[in-house]
Amino acid sequence: MIALIGNRPVLQVGRYQVNCYDSQWIREALRRAMERAEREDFPFVDEICDGIFHYLENKCSLRLLPLPALFEKMRRMLEQIGCESIAEALQPWAPPVQVSLLRLVEENECCVELSLFPLLRREIDELSAAGAHQISVGQVRESVMRIRQTQKWDQACERLKGEIETFLQNYQPQDSSAMATPMVMHLQV
Repeated sequence: MIALIGNRPVLQVGRYQVNCYDSQWIREALRRAMERAEREDFPFVDEICDGIFHYLENKCSLRLLPLPALFEKMRRMLEQIGCESIAEALQPWAPPVQVSLLRLVEENECCVELSLFPLLRREIDELSAAGAHQISVGQVRESVMRIRQTQKWDQACERLKGEIETFLQNYQPQDSSAMATPMVMHLQV
């Protein structure tokens, strides 16, 4: 049995599921839509966020809610209160997503360093296209040891970990030209 925080549904972001989230990402999505719609005077952000969370906690019958479906609901809500310009400018903005590098490595039977970075690039691009703007990459140590096929952490492992960290710090998704802000990626060691 899955325990859901605050009785909210799990959000589907691309192929990932996010079950622990607050309202900050919704505020950010609304703020960006207001900027695009040139409606920075819109005073109802808190009320809309409260309404969305009320819907998620009390009215949504789904246990797994795709992010595009939630944003479509938000658009309709904005249209109903007469904010068509903000509704039209609203684009999916996901809560922070956690990626298990070990899972990615295992699913793709990655056993060579050279094949890791194209996998990671594809994963980040897909998440970006799904609305993710903040990604935490975890299980790096385990992944490095698996790829290096070693039981003991050594200098080669440290070098590969550094390369992964540099890759994440410098990488911008392919559709980054459409993004107003760069992707934020964290490496969990």
